[in-house]
Amino acid sequence: MSTAAATQQSMDLAAGLCRHFEGFIAHPYLCPAGVPTIGYGSTRYADGTPVRLTDPPICREAAERLLRLTLTRDYLPAVRQLCPGVDTPGRLAALVDFAYNCGTGNLKASTLRRKVNAEDWDAVPTELRKWTRGGGRVLPGLVRRREAEVALLTSR
Repeated sequence: MSTAAATQQSMDLAAGLCRHFEGFIAHPYLCPAGVPTIGYGSTRYADGTPVRLTDPPICREAAERLLRLTLTRDYLPAVRQLCPGVDTPGRLAALVDFAYNCGTGNLKASTLRRKVNAEDWDAVPTELRKWTRGGGRVLPGLVRRREAEVALLTSR
């Protein structure tokens, strides 16, 4: 598989995870972290403007374009820089989804990143599964999301 094809496969997989776990909400809302959000979990528009609760609704097609742009422009390069040894589309997709959900700063500072960069792939699922809390409690949706990332990570 060519590098471009592998990247496209990774982005398709990551976008699928994001769509599934974020869900589509047309109008701006506050996410569990209290950040104005729209579409498939987007907190900023393509031009970098933050989402505001007073913004008009977004259609599903525009939300999909925004998600893919954000993943490709912001999260894919960050994951590649932070974890340069990621070697399969599934692993890359899992880490891009994790970064989209938890933030690149959290990925950068994590033991997860250290295990990925050490190519300790047997330990990576355990590290992913540690990221299931929101507001001080375990959130079932985050448990399911981490398990979906683990499934991608371990696929060949």
